[in-house]
Amino acid sequence: MSSRKAVTSFSMHSIRHLLVLSSLCCFISANGSETDRDRAHELMTTYPLIDAHNDIATSLRAYYNNNLSEIDLHNLSHLTTDISRLQAGHVQTQMFAAFVLCPAQDKDAVRLTLEQIDVIRRMCTEYQQFELVTSPEELENAEKRRKIACLISIEGGHSIDSSLPTLRMFYRLGVRSMTITHNCNTPWAKSSSMLYSFYQSLTNSLTSFGKAVVEEMNRLGMIVDISHTSWDTALAVLKHTKAPVIFSHSSSYFICSSQRNVPDFLLHKLKKNGGLIMVNFHNNFVSCEDKANISHVADHFDHIKKVIGAESIGFGADFEGAPTFPQGLDDVSKYPDLIQELLQRNWTENDLANVLRRNFLRVFREVERVRDELNVTLPGETQIPAKGIQNSCRLNLTLAKKLQQSPISRLTSGLTFSLISSPNSSLISSPNSSLISSPNSSRTSSPKSSRTSRAQHGAADLLILATVLLLSSMFID
Repeated sequence: MSSRKAVTSFSMHSIRHLLVLSSLCCFISANGSETDRDRAHELMTTYPLIDAHNDIATSLRAYYNNNLSEIDLHNLSHLTTDISRLQAGHVQTQMFAAFVLCPAQDKDAVRLTLEQIDVIRRMCTEYQQFELVTSPEELENAEKRRKIACLISIEGGHSIDSSLPTLRMFYRLGVRSMTITHNCNTPWAKSSSMLYSFYQSLTNSLTSFGKAVVEEMNRLGMIVDISHTSWDTALAVLKHTKAPVIFSHSSSYFICSSQRNVPDFLLHKLKKNGGLIMVNFHNNFVSCEDKANISHVADHFDHIKKVIGAESIGFGADFEGAPTFPQGLDDVSKYPDLIQELLQRNWTENDLANVLRRNFLRVFREVERVRDELNVTLPGETQIPAKGIQNSCRLNLTLAKKLQQSPISRLTSGLTFSLISSPNSSLISSPNSSLISSPNSSRTSSPKSSRTSRAQHGAADLLILATVLLLSSMFID
């Protein structure tokens, strides 16, 4: 009996000890997790994040037609981005994309891009929490004033309509980066996507005009962005550029085999260039499925770090640019959770400081250093051959000049073409022409002779018009 009590007593003591030990382990685990979370926030307070790609301007057009007066950017709960959550996520610099859909190519892409630049500039000047910046120095000064620095990028080379002067004007408006393509080929560079039929016959991944675009971006001090380009185009850009480039929102092809991601051989070329790959959070480019989580995103960081080092990595989450994002990275406030995950994977604070901020600043400064070296280089004047584009909206200046200088232009210069607005008006009238009667000449005629006269004049007018058009076509050809 006593031995049974002893066993029971021993068992009770053992259970108590196990419960205490279990509670202690849970406490230590919870305390450790909290420490990592605290470390993440402290690190991001010291090195606030720079993100290279956000599409909120596209959402502003889609939902509000760019009418900023209708919204409060402090709180946009149905979107992934607003001022309150940018602050919670320790985002100090955000590059906002002026994006125009590919179907606008060869139509009104330039106008639409201007409108997107306008809404970004308004957003970043009308809200005191933002500050529009155009240089590394302005970016750092904004951080000292605890402002969210706004950089402007253009997403897709189709926005410049194959025009170097247009590219230069965008730079003057504050644009500091441009992706060479989006999901469509341009006449001078190939995309990673076959979604659109534009310029599918293009055989050269980067034409001579495409190289001129890269050269002009280098001369201006505009960051060349090769996200969305085909691998061959990315390689050609890396070979041609004088300055570091970025993949502003791309991930690792080794982890997720999407053509939008970057294979290891290109990562090595990027390392040699001194550029950055800014990791994308788009589910389809993270897990190659519709669902993903923080761990999947961290896998991309781990692999890229293993291949080319933490000094070549940054953030380009693509918020507002994807239908879904990884669980736990639902909006711009969640960046600290990813930093916590990377701390738990033994990333050093120095590596994370580079990824959060210092890497991008280094690249931005180097791009401007190259610009300063090229300050004696004149603006590029390369023009794309007319046969290389499919834009029916463009005026053919050569033909227009030929027509203007032709003899027929002198014949037609005094003629006024108008619709018949009254029974007495003729189709073509000229006060100096004896061949065409004055509208007033029929007023004193009888009704019968007036009708006969109008019929004769109308036939003569039509004959003259047909002759003018025929002669014009002969001179144009």
